[in-house]
Amino acid sequence: MSVGSGVEHVLNYLKRRQLENPGFLYAIEDDCGNVFWADPTCRLNYTYFGDTLVFDTTYRRGKRYQVPFAAFTGFNHHGQPVLFGCALILNESESSFAWLFQTWLQAMSAPPPPSITVEPDRLIQVAVSRVFSQTRLRFSQPLIFKETEEKLDHIYQSHPTFESEFINCVTGTETAAEFEASWDSIVRRYYLEDNDWLQSIYNARQQWVRVFIRDTFYGELSTNEGSSILNSFFQGFVDASTTMQMLIKQYEKAIDSWREKELKSDYEATNSTPIMKTPSPMEKQAASLYTRVAFIKFQEEFVETLANHANRISDSGTRTTYRVAKFGEVHKGHTVSFDSLEVKANCSCQMFEYSGIICRHILAVFRAKNVLTLPSRYLLSRWTKEAKIRGTEEQLEFLNSCQESLSVCYDSLRQEATKYVEEGAKSIQIYKVAMDALDEAAKKVAAASNIRGATSGTTLPNGEAYPSEEARETANAINHPGGEKERKILELTAELERTGQRCEVYRANLLSILRDMEEQKFQLSQKVQNARLSLKE
Repeated sequence: MSVGSGVEHVLNYLKRRQLENPGFLYAIEDDCGNVFWADPTCRLNYTYFGDTLVFDTTYRRGKRYQVPFAAFTGFNHHGQPVLFGCALILNESESSFAWLFQTWLQAMSAPPPPSITVEPDRLIQVAVSRVFSQTRLRFSQPLIFKETEEKLDHIYQSHPTFESEFINCVTGTETAAEFEASWDSIVRRYYLEDNDWLQSIYNARQQWVRVFIRDTFYGELSTNEGSSILNSFFQGFVDASTTMQMLIKQYEKAIDSWREKELKSDYEATNSTPIMKTPSPMEKQAASLYTRVAFIKFQEEFVETLANHANRISDSGTRTTYRVAKFGEVHKGHTVSFDSLEVKANCSCQMFEYSGIICRHILAVFRAKNVLTLPSRYLLSRWTKEAKIRGTEEQLEFLNSCQESLSVCYDSLRQEATKYVEEGAKSIQIYKVAMDALDEAAKKVAAASNIRGATSGTTLPNGEAYPSEEARETANAINHPGGEKERKILELTAELERTGQRCEVYRANLLSILRDMEEQKFQLSQKVQNARLSLKE
């Protein structure tokens, strides 16, 4: 199948989706033919997790893939990739990338992200600076490592230690001066002073070397940046064998898969208790608030405070400066500035700024100052179990956006209902209680709808009232030539929504079965362990 017919297949899908759901957006760039699309969930995701953006162009032209596919992604509160939108990049130019970024930003109806990660490419870099002028740009470090290995293959083959030295230089140095000295040492040792590739990435060091970018949030909990991948959302779904005809099917599979994983992680975060490693109230506080993956990262830092000593080096009013280092590794220490009045601290490692999880160095100072619980400023809401529960202002903003697209409201309600379904499907008794509650809620919604229908009219300048919504819909159905067709579309859409709801129930039932199996497996393993202990005795 040709690229043209493949694109037509994608466009037909996008048109159908928009008919089914007015909140589904797509756009085509004039002359170039580049395509962008995003469903209401993408926009909803961005309202929750738009604090950093990854523009994934792994599948663009000139590489080994058959589809010129790109994705806008981020990270949710479980550290999982989350989708903000997709594109087909059929023609690459600075203006085309700028069009794509502008179109995406308009679709999100929200401010630009504070930070963005892209592949090291001049066209993309220029387009980012044009559209996201206040956004901090980062080049994908894993992609730079990969390309360095390809371009310096002879060095990697003949000098096995080069790779570890190079990675340590980029990720292990703590100051700009330390990085410069380490880089210069590597370049001289391996006689690479005239290597064009190394010179080019050195010139761009402010956009990818850890010591220069760690003051900005990028949503990554892992400190091993080399292990992260740019195309994490579609990895395993779109590959070299994927054709344009197959793309949409794989796109939907990826969305369904990550949605299932998020639901399962939500359930585990709410219904399981992490193992505490200390009796500290701070650890208990973190366990009650953070998602599982965020708590594990916090716990790792917290336990390390036992091996890190905070040594006071100066005082100035309410501000005290500490040097925090692991026992026996004073030369690798970090500087922490602590304000006792505001209970506020800053560390030279800047881990909190980069990942949103407080570091062991600040925690060591808190321990020394007898700060028993985490101050709220260090509990980033995006890593908590309640990351998707909005405050009052956010609710108002969201309701305003719902006036523009009722489908966004639908998507939000469905996500909340899914959590309710999971609880309601646990047993017959809980199911009956849940059904009674739903019946009561249905009556209240119906009553609200009737009140709205009776009072939704506003006053015209001549004093007459607008007709009610029901009367307007009836008049439209009679007077509009396509009224019957529109009514049929509404009926089919409603049936589609009901089918989707049934699927959610089936999905919840399956998750319940999986949970029961896991519980039985755990109980069985305990019995086996007890039997082994008995035999030993």
